[in-house]
Amino acid sequence: MGVALATLGSRLRGSMVWVGVMATMLTACAPQPSVAPNAPERPMRIVSLDYCADQYVLKLVGRDRIAAVSPDADRDFSYMRAAAVGLPSVRPRAEDVLVLKPDLVIRSYGGGADAAAMFARAGVPVLQIGYANDLTAVRQVLVDTARGLDEGAKGEVLAVEMDRRLAAIPVSSPQRPSALYVTPGGVTSGPGGLVDEMLRAAGYVNFEGEPGWRTLPLERLAKEGPDLIASASFWNAPPDRWSAARHPIVARHMKDRPVVGIEGAWTACGGWFLVDAVEALAQARTEPRRR
Repeated sequence: MGVALATLGSRLRGSMVWVGVMATMLTACAPQPSVAPNAPERPMRIVSLDYCADQYVLKLVGRDRIAAVSPDADRDFSYMRAAAVGLPSVRPRAEDVLVLKPDLVIRSYGGGADAAAMFARAGVPVLQIGYANDLTAVRQVLVDTARGLDEGAKGEVLAVEMDRRLAAIPVSSPQRPSALYVTPGGVTSGPGGLVDEMLRAAGYVNFEGEPGWRTLPLERLAKEGPDLIASASFWNAPPDRWSAARHPIVARHMKDRPVVGIEGAWTACGGWFLVDAVEALAQARTEPRRR
């Protein structure tokens, strides 16, 4: 989702945030989107290097302006997968991309840490998607990226709609219930990241009080539990046999408490579509539990 440690890669296998987490760490994204100075005012041959970048291109740009998207654009964890059907795809290798003669390359992490410099040397402008660690930054990245694609008006409309949906969620309860985010890899996330933002925006307090990505707190769960579990998914992968998510304590809590499934496509890249997850969690908080 936005923040992480590269060393958590194996633990996050199967988690809805794994690819976004690794991507952010490996590319050191800039705080805001940046475009090379030789970028055309309205690029007409756009190439997207990774599925996080795909989301913005597929949402904001007409198909006639898309030269290629990444091979993951139509995968289950791609929010805009339906819009990717039928579009050409390209691997983020310089020789494969340059043969398409793009007038703009857009990336989050695709092509590796040196991709922007390499394409700049080849005379191809690069739109680098910014890093977002909270909902305010998610909104700003959306607006800035839309401007870089010469679709500023569409970006503003989408940002306003994001604001409207978040504002419509009632969160003024004097005592908020707690929620624990559980990945199939057996980790959770505390304060200081988009998972915490998601839970708080939906009207919960985070059961995990320590910042960053952490192993599920089994000792604490043996004594007390959250009011709700947000169950992450990614690639529909089951937990591995050593995952803390398979522990009987976790299984008991998931049986005894409401569980909200969080689709990987909602959260893997930390885009405007994170609001879908917030709304699903908020709905579980405001509706009676069904047995």
